[in-house]
Amino acid sequence: MTVRGAPNKYICKEGILENLEEQLLLHQISRVLLVTGKQSWNAASKFIPAFVEVEGTMERYCGECSMSEINRIAKLATDLKVNAIIGVGGGKVIDLVKAASNKSNTKSVIIPTLASNCAPWTPLSVIYTEDGVMTHYEVYSSGIELVLVEPQLLLDAPIELFVAGIGDTLAKWYEADVQISRLVDRSVPIEIAYFTAQQCKKVLLEHSNNALQAVRTKTINKDFVKVVETIIVYAGMVGGFGDSYGRIAGAHSIHNGLTVISEMHEKLHGEKVAYGILIQLVLEDKLDELKSVIAFYKELGLPTSLKDLGLLTVTEDLVSRIAEKATLPNESIHVMKDDGILVNDVSNAIIKLENLQH
Repeated sequence: MTVRGAPNKYICKEGILENLEEQLLLHQISRVLLVTGKQSWNAASKFIPAFVEVEGTMERYCGECSMSEINRIAKLATDLKVNAIIGVGGGKVIDLVKAASNKSNTKSVIIPTLASNCAPWTPLSVIYTEDGVMTHYEVYSSGIELVLVEPQLLLDAPIELFVAGIGDTLAKWYEADVQISRLVDRSVPIEIAYFTAQQCKKVLLEHSNNALQAVRTKTINKDFVKVVETIIVYAGMVGGFGDSYGRIAGAHSIHNGLTVISEMHEKLHGEKVAYGILIQLVLEDKLDELKSVIAFYKELGLPTSLKDLGLLTVTEDLVSRIAEKATLPNESIHVMKDDGILVNDVSNAIIKLENLQH
């Protein structure tokens, strides 16, 4: 096991981005490459004053965290001789910046515009093809230098992205539990991971509805900040301290399986992971827990079936394609059982879940 517990510095505070340049200089960062997307920058730019002492170059990313895009941004950072790459955006921008920073041996500074996953905390990236099909994960030896969270910026994001973040974070409990609960002798870091995974579920069940009210009214409340920090901090600590025992299991493999369906590319990561939790629970034969989670999803508007994800016609071929991708030899679903999970196991679970919705 390797512990990668936290970024070098994390601050969540209203108005923190007004002090971005000061924070950069404190970390001996004087030349930066800022990577963002059009919508992300439109949302964040009003919170970030112009630099006076720091020299900055802005670059738009292509829309995917792919190997070609990682290489392009890393080369640009090297050519510009920057001290750090700043990522302003959601999960794919953030993962891209972490990967490019690792490749170019520069610091990474993360400014999330969405509370949709723990990408701002974790020293890893999910890599996709140019067409949006997930290929693999990369875990880095060095953590993030600086994470700055402006709650008001996250509050202004679309509510469906926040809901997706809740779904993705809920998976931290189920994917950690299926692994850690089977361990007889747990190290202290794994105990920390297990505790923070439990907190993910506890906080989300208790505070999500009030947090969503904050988003609807555009008024920050304690529940909103609690859920935001759960999505970023608690969720990030699960994998940071639990290493492979706290990262991914069945739910994320199902997400990966869904990426082979072109209609799924426009769906949010957290929506697909939330659906994956349900398939994992079917595979675990935890039907009472499944019913409880489905009820929570319906309160929030998370998908409980393939039809909820927009697949109105669920064919045998479609189910098989998802199951085959989700059970490839390198997929994390196999950590659920010593002898692994079969294609038919997943196919049957998908069909069983669809039938439960009728």
